[in-house]
Amino acid sequence: MRADHQLRAFEQILNSYDGSLPLHRFLPAYFKQHKQMGSSDRRWATRHIYSFFRLGKALPTLPQEVRLSVADFLCHDTLSLLVEKNLPDLKENITLSLEEKLTLIKVKYPDFNPEDVYPFHTALSGDIDKEAFFTSFFKQPDLFIRVKAEDAAAISSKLEGENIVVKAITDTALALPNGTKLETLLNEGSYQVQDLSSQHTGLYFKPDKWDKWWDCCAASGGKTLLLHSLEPVIELLVSDLRESILLNLDERFRLAGIKKYHKKELDLLQNNDQVLHHYQFDGIILDAPCTGSGTWGRTPEMLTFFEERKINQFATIQKGIVQNVVKYLKPGKPLIYITCSAFAQENEAVVQHILDTLPLELEKMELIKGYENNADTMFVARLIKRGQD
Repeated sequence: MRADHQLRAFEQILNSYDGSLPLHRFLPAYFKQHKQMGSSDRRWATRHIYSFFRLGKALPTLPQEVRLSVADFLCHDTLSLLVEKNLPDLKENITLSLEEKLTLIKVKYPDFNPEDVYPFHTALSGDIDKEAFFTSFFKQPDLFIRVKAEDAAAISSKLEGENIVVKAITDTALALPNGTKLETLLNEGSYQVQDLSSQHTGLYFKPDKWDKWWDCCAASGGKTLLLHSLEPVIELLVSDLRESILLNLDERFRLAGIKKYHKKELDLLQNNDQVLHHYQFDGIILDAPCTGSGTWGRTPEMLTFFEERKINQFATIQKGIVQNVVKYLKPGKPLIYITCSAFAQENEAVVQHILDTLPLELEKMELIKGYENNADTMFVARLIKRGQD
């Protein structure tokens, strides 16, 4: 009976959700409206809805309840009532590795195809290990923080003292279980929440002292904070289309102790010569608007609700922004092009467009395979502006 109760709660949420809001924003509002749901109900409903979306478009002919049970079996190592009810022959295998569980599901359901989990597999960058990428969606990515190298040991020790599992990935990158509440444990400004792949893009920046850099799609400032950690003595311009998000940036910069920077609200698809005519930069970071398809392990609802036509829409925006920012880059200096997309059309194809149409040469590019580290998959390219011919 309890399993039926959990199933009804899941179905009510699923029927109410249309994908217009991210699931992590929709659920708190839903629970607020349905105060009769206790904490246990909310916890199980959240687990079930996220597990269900992690299955993507796989096993489409099975009843919804069975699909949910398969998804829950693959995503968790603790037994749920729905798995117990619908997959009784598998319940003893709940603690097996994901790879072993996938083998069991393929035997039980020969129609199961990991490609169906990620329905846009033909659009992926060619360097992706598709099998590893598809199966990564059954795991919640880790929470990563960036710390100063000299603080890493003390921060790790403090977190471990709170029984939090900490894995040091580099001398400045720590991996923690997703959902770890850091606000009450660590001092503000002593760490930055930043995905491991996002931290990796910093290897492409290579700033020099006294440089002038522009983070042109700054959002909440993560890449600028990373740049500043590599070279604090630089002049910074940050811009974004949305004033509200720049306010969040101000707060993050304050906590990080960054006081000197310029900030502008700009639409980079428009001509901004009136505002920027006197600027010439030693480096431009373009963390471009994109589908976010490399981050859907955190937002698995996108596997169901994403519309493929948007890939081309974002690629068009990316090309337009590059065209409009390159003129403010000094010759011999780098444009750092970044996406959190796994799609070739937003990654390698945009770089090829840049090389074909603009005075830039490719120094290096990389698809950052986050699925190998329980992190986001991203793309980064360092392009150098040619001198005047």
